[in-house]
Amino acid sequence: SGPLKDMNFSIPEGGGMRFIYQFISEPPAVSFRATGEKDGIIDIAPKTGILYLNGSLDWETKAVHRLQVESLDEKGNIVKGPYAVTIYVEDVNDNPPEFDQLKYTGVVRQNSRPGKPFMQVHATDRDDPATPHAQLTYSILHHFPNPYSEMLFQIDNVTGAISPSKKGSFYLDPQKQDTFTLVVTVKDMAGMTTNAFTNSADVIITVKESLWKAPPTIHIQENSTQVHPVNISQVQSNEQGVIYDLFEKEKLPRLPFSIDQNGVIYVTEPLDREEKDTYSFFAVTKDNTGELVDKPLNIHVIVEDINDNPPVCQQAVTIIEVQENEGGGSSIGTVFATDNDKKDTLNSRLQFKIKSQVPDVPASNLFVIQQETGILQLTGTSLSKHIVSNYSLEVLVTDRVFQTICDVQIHVIDTNDRIPIFERSDYDNVTVAENVTVGTVILEIQATDGDEPATGSSYIIYQVKEGDPNNTFIIETDPETNRGFIKINKALDFEAAPVYNLVINATNPEPLVSGVQYNSSSLALFKVFVTNVDEPPVFHKTVYNTEVSEDIPVNTLVVTVEAYDPEGDSKIVLKEVQGKHAQYLACRKRLLYKTQKSKTTVILHLRDVNDNPPRLVTDYPTFFCYPVMGGERALIQATDDDEQWFFSKLTFSLVDDMNTRNNWEISKANATHAYLSPKHANFEEKVYSVPVIIKDNGKPPLERKVDLEVSVCKCSSENWCF
Repeated sequence: SGPLKDMNFSIPEGGGMRFIYQFISEPPAVSFRATGEKDGIIDIAPKTGILYLNGSLDWETKAVHRLQVESLDEKGNIVKGPYAVTIYVEDVNDNPPEFDQLKYTGVVRQNSRPGKPFMQVHATDRDDPATPHAQLTYSILHHFPNPYSEMLFQIDNVTGAISPSKKGSFYLDPQKQDTFTLVVTVKDMAGMTTNAFTNSADVIITVKESLWKAPPTIHIQENSTQVHPVNISQVQSNEQGVIYDLFEKEKLPRLPFSIDQNGVIYVTEPLDREEKDTYSFFAVTKDNTGELVDKPLNIHVIVEDINDNPPVCQQAVTIIEVQENEGGGSSIGTVFATDNDKKDTLNSRLQFKIKSQVPDVPASNLFVIQQETGILQLTGTSLSKHIVSNYSLEVLVTDRVFQTICDVQIHVIDTNDRIPIFERSDYDNVTVAENVTVGTVILEIQATDGDEPATGSSYIIYQVKEGDPNNTFIIETDPETNRGFIKINKALDFEAAPVYNLVINATNPEPLVSGVQYNSSSLALFKVFVTNVDEPPVFHKTVYNTEVSEDIPVNTLVVTVEAYDPEGDSKIVLKEVQGKHAQYLACRKRLLYKTQKSKTTVILHLRDVNDNPPRLVTDYPTFFCYPVMGGERALIQATDDDEQWFFSKLTFSLVDDMNTRNNWEISKANATHAYLSPKHANFEEKVYSVPVIIKDNGKPPLERKVDLEVSVCKCSSENWCF
């Protein structure tokens, strides 16, 4: 209670009838009067001055009531006032939140970005928004169906925006499940008290195929005459307002493609298949900050061939030799031509036709060419060198558009109807020392042949027919003169063969014609006397093989090498070790009488010992696509520089520290490979260093610690680090 004056009151809503305040009258005042926003609830007792409520206030109906209170004398005249009395209604949490729809529907695209909203729910609360009574929080109560341990959708607890989770971005697929029902709840009091009011609504989500997908391989005809740029394809992001761009997969002087901000891809200039027949590049989408929105799409372009290249003769003039006795139908040669248009298409299909024959004697159709292969054949008429020795042909080579003339020269060559004849039938003898160098010419011989020069009919091949079972001698022919040179082919040995009685024959590489045979005119005799010389010692073995461990101590005896004098006259000394690895070995000398020298080969096989720890040999960087979804694994490989046996194997493990064990795990794949896997999905987009221990099974075993660099990176549509 108190005197009449301006006053403010704060009164919680509800609560029914109650006294608020009593104003005390001051003479000559005997009563009070209240006017204003009483709304049938607020009034004052005239005689006692008690301000009271005769019902409940409601904040949602009226938050402030403004009244004027006066004191009156006995005649009803105002003594004091009017004074302002303001009643502020305090809100209490007496209204549950309400969704603006009973049921919501939304559409999400496969592979949509995690955290990018595709729809929103909205609820209101009639309580005072300035108080926690109307502070709402959203959550997903149920998720039907829910095939994974984590929900495929998430909701912003403040805004009600619904988006795919990381798991959902990866796993949502309309082919597997095209409809989901979410039960979304909203709570007031910011969800912080157990007695908060709650409401719920169903959200029906339809999963549709991703709009962002690589188009089929694009086929563009080369050398197009269209006005460029030309629309060749289009891509579309699942999100609105993205920035489209192209990214080169291969560094070209220029990329003849562009993309506009509707995702339309253009070829900007005519393409030449012969210059480049395929292109591969990425289509990307970015947001306003330059961050990638979608996985980059790999775009493949194949440049289609048109017939824009003429046939080309492989040789300026094709020269063919034909024996005059060749029969009809014989294949005598091939005309070769190429076409730079696409292989195995009609554009590069070549057909051959004889356009002219010069001279046309004894007939104009002596030759025929296979249309598809270019193989030349004789017709039924045999050629005669005595009539015509050379023919010139013009061969017409065509594809479907172009044609080319290929020139052919045909030389008619003589048949082999004469045998080689030696100028001497006996070349007496020659004496040579047994140590003469292999390859030395010891005699020159000569035969002649009356057939056409520089042909297989007149070229002479000399061979030792008798007296040389071990091919100690070889005979080479000068192709210009047909002169023969007898050479030493293998080392001579007086003790084994002091004399050779040789019979030499002369033949042609071309077969003789029927009725002609080689005779004694093509044979010659020759005797070789070998003289003795002081020979070097001979080792008991041509090669000495031995095996030792690679860690053998210095001065260990590894092999005993022995030699003898083939003439039995001298003692032998083993003097020194020579060769690439001579610095590793020493020889103990014995005796020193023989002055000749010999060499033998010592092959020392080293047995491996385990002295190399294993090492990583991964062919490509280890990576996981961001965001990590769980279940991924990367294959790593190691090797050991020591000799590997069929039972060799390597073991992989992680360094025993808390950080490594919490983030990664490693499992065996086989004897040389292991799988590295992330243990959770909360990895940042960066390069991690993972300490790995690799151990072999040698005796004793060796191990190596390596820091494996692992990239967590944004990936392209083909799941490779972009």
